Amino acid sequence: MSSASIHKHTAILDAAYELFGSGGFYETKISEVAERAGIAKGTVYLYFKNKEELFMAVTRRDCEGFLQQLEAKLQACSSLTGKLAVIAGHHLFYYYERKQHTKLFFRAPNNNPELVAYMALFMEEYMKAVVTVLLEGGASEPELMAQSYIGMLDRLKMDILFDPFFTEEEAHKRAKFAASLFIGGAVSNMNGSLGDWPAEQ
Repeated sequence: MSSASIHKHTAILDAAYELFGSGGFYETKISEVAERAGIAKGTVYLYFKNKEELFMAVTRRDCEGFLQQLEAKLQACSSLTGKLAVIAGHHLFYYYERKQHTKLFFRAPNNNPELVAYMALFMEEYMKAVVTVLLEGGASEPELMAQSYIGMLDRLKMDILFDPFFTEEEAHKRAKFAASLFIGGAVSNMNGSLGDWPAEQ
C-alpha cells in the first residue's frame, strides 16, 4: 500500500473503532464511518467488502495490539511477581481505556464464524503468554493457573465496563489486589503447600 492508502486504511479503522465502540455493530452505518474518516463512502468498500469485514479488521488490530503490548511489558520484567503484576494491570487497563467503547464487546455481530474463530485464537495466544510466565516461575499446573488468573481478571473487568463512574484509582487497586492474591496462592502452590485443603470425598 502507498502511504496515502495506508493513511486512509488507518483512518477507516480509527473511525470504525469509535463508532462500533460507542454505537455497536448493528447501529453503525458504513456511511457514518466514511464521514468520520473524512472520505467517500465508496472508498471504504475499496478496503473492506462489507461491515462484517470492517468489524473483523478493527477487532484484529485491537487484539494484536493487546498481545504485542503485553509481550513488550513482560520482556521488560525479570521476576515472576513482576510479570504477574504486569498481566493484571495490562488486562484491567485494556478495558478501563475502552470503557467508553463497551459496545465493541457487547454489540458485536452475532454468530459470525470468522469472529468466533479469531477470538478463540486470540484467547489461545493470551493463554500461551500467561502459561509461559508461569512455566518460567516453576508452576506445576501452568494451564490451570493461567485459566484461573485470566478468569479472575475477567470478572474484575466487568465493573469497569458497566460502572460509568469507575475510576483509574479503582482500576489500579483491583489490578494490585488481583496480582497480590494470585501471587500469594501461586507461590504457595509452587511450594507444594495447600494448607488445610480438605481431602477428596
